[in-house]
This record gives sequence, C-alpha cells and structure tokens, in this order.
Amino acid sequence: MINFQKFTLANGLNVIYHEDKATPLVCINILYNVGARDEDSDLTGFAHLFEHLMFGGSVNIPSYDEPLQLAGGENNAFTSSDITNYYLTLPAENMETAFWLESDRMLSLAFTPESLEVQRSVVIEEFKQRYLNQPYGDVWLHLKPLAYTTHPYQWNTIGKSIEHVANATMDDVKGFFKKHYAPNNAIMVVAGNTTLDVVKTMCEKYFAPIPAQDIKVRNLPQEPVQTAKRTLTLERNVPTDTLYKVYHMCDKLHPDYYTTDLISDILSNGKSARLYNALVKEVQLFTDINAYIMGDIDAGLFVVTGKLNAGVTFEQAETAVDKELQKMHETTLDAIELQKVKNKIESTLVFSEMNVLNKAMNLAYAELLGDANNVNKEMEHYAAVTAQDITRVAKVLFTDTNASVLYYKSVK
Repeated sequence: MINFQKFTLANGLNVIYHEDKATPLVCINILYNVGARDEDSDLTGFAHLFEHLMFGGSVNIPSYDEPLQLAGGENNAFTSSDITNYYLTLPAENMETAFWLESDRMLSLAFTPESLEVQRSVVIEEFKQRYLNQPYGDVWLHLKPLAYTTHPYQWNTIGKSIEHVANATMDDVKGFFKKHYAPNNAIMVVAGNTTLDVVKTMCEKYFAPIPAQDIKVRNLPQEPVQTAKRTLTLERNVPTDTLYKVYHMCDKLHPDYYTTDLISDILSNGKSARLYNALVKEVQLFTDINAYIMGDIDAGLFVVTGKLNAGVTFEQAETAVDKELQKMHETTLDAIELQKVKNKIESTLVFSEMNVLNKAMNLAYAELLGDANNVNKEMEHYAAVTAQDITRVAKVLFTDTNASVLYYKSVK
C-alpha cells in the first residue's frame, strides 16, 4: 500500500506527496502529459528532442547537472509515445536544489542556438546508432507504420526520419515548448524523507509563480479496425531470420487490458511459458521467442517475436506460432497456470514498491490515467481475471485479419 496526499496549485500543477522515512533521499518526478503521439506528422521526434533540451540550461541556470551533482543528486529522463518523464534523487537535506532546478526549466529554457545544435546532434547520432546502424534497429521504423495507418503511434519516439529534427527551427522548438511544457500539463510527485508542509512551502515558492498555458484538449485521429492481414519482408545483414507479429489490442483503461497482459505472460514469462516450451524446447523452430504488450495509453499492440533456428522457414515458424495462439482460445486455461502468472505479477508489484523512485513514477503515471490510487488496486485487477476472460479476449485478439507481420530476413 502506497500512502500519499495530493494538492493542486493555482496554476494547475498537480502535486502528489508520499512520505518514506526509510530512505535518506527525496525523489522528484515530473511527468509532462506530452509524447510522440502529440507531434505534428511533419515534425516528429520533438518530444524526444525536448527530453534532451531540458538538460541544456534554463534562463537562470546555465548548467542543470552541475548544481545537482554538487548537491549529491542524480537525474535522468525518458520519452514514450504518451509521456515525457523527468526524475531525480538527492539527499533530503538538499531538496530545495531540486525545486529550484525543476521550476526554472519549467518556467523557461534558455533556447540558445548552441544548446539546440548540441542536442540536435545528440539526437541525430542516437537515431543513427540505435536505429540505422544496429542489427534489427530499424524494425519499429517499419513495423509501426505497417500496423498503424492513421493514429500517431505509427512513428517512434525518435521520429519518422532524421530530417525532422535536423531541419527543426528555433520557432518550431519554442512553439512545442509553449504548447506542452506548462504547470497545468504536468504531474509532480515528491517522495521520500520529507514532510507535506515542507513540500507545500517549496511548491508555493518555486512553482506557484509559473503561469499556466492554454493547453488544447488532445483530439487524436482514431485507428480504424484492421480488416486484412498486412505483411512486409525486409532483407538485412543480421545474424538470424526473425519473425515479428503484432496484433491490435485494447487501450490502457479498457477492462480487458489486464487480461491481455496476463495472456502475454502465459505465453512468454519465463522458460516454463508456453511459447518457449513448445517452440524452443520441443520442436526447436526458434532459438528464442517472446510475447509482450507495448503498454500504450491508447489502443496498442500485442507483440510476438522470435529468432528462427537455422533452416526453418518463415512459413513454418509463423504456422507454429499461430497454432500456439489458437490454443489460447480453443482450450480452457488450467487454474494452476493462471495463478502462477498472477503470482509473478504480484511479486513484481511488491518489489516495485520497495524503491522510492519507482513509487514516485508509478504514482505520477496512475494520476495521469485518472487516479493515483490505482497503484494500490493493480493487483485487484489482475486477480479478477478468469480463465474464461483469457479465452474470450484471445479469441478476438488472435485473428488473422488483426495481424501485421514483419519477416526480417537475414542476408549473409
């Protein structure tokens, strides 16, 4: 059970406080309600670019990292299709340094040409290293637009192409900041060895003066129902033929989300899971195989991916996968097998509550989804899933017309 308290500043900043006297640290997590799905289709990669720009110095603080390091702190950030999340930890007695740093960059980045060029170069180099020059790196650059025709999930957080970030102007960057980086578009969690009174005082001192912005209501195009199987074959200089098969699934707030997540665990959580047992151990069609969900807020993807054994054709591999997926809705799940995956999830959730940073992140994300207290109800949702739910959801999920398949062929 994670206990917390909430309050909202006059400018719309949503603040969550969680006390943890077991740690000498304080963690501050600021989640901005902006991700790659909020980008213009002709200016992609901006949410990720800002993940970097936010460390490039603000109007009053030329270097973000230096004062934080002097205070004994460390920080990082990540971007997804849905959010951009910044977090730091530091000794509790130096907490004011964190409020000073985070509020100043929320108020106004420096937006110097030097900072933009440095971070632009970093992002471009990351695009090349991780997506273009690494084996299997370009998979999602092709698989996402295969699966999505309309929704902005069709591009990665890195962007559609290098050119979008390479050609970004200062006006483009400033405009994106003003549209999304504001107190009324953020959730701040302060967790650790401090008190609510201190947190409220700090928030009023550092964040209350920041003006709210006119944040437009998100109105994204909805992905139409897929009515036919889609396929794509790529030939690359990679070690092994690899199959990627994705299915459209429900959104994060749908009641069937937890059932779908459990289906992925039944298929692929550990060496005793169904896909590994059947297709790696028994018939040895794959050297490795996994199933997982993307975890997006809007309707996302259920992914099955595996590396083929030498001499195995894509047709053999995909037929075997389909057979295992079909079993999920043709036979009733054994109660012991279902309970096993529920126990694993419960263990993961319990361990996540032992780390103050994890608690801060989980509270912020749950609040974004509607209620921070849902962090305390997660296991209830999983526990309520029945074998009949598994069968029902699998039957809808694993249909051929709902599949997009990438045959990633090794060319030696």
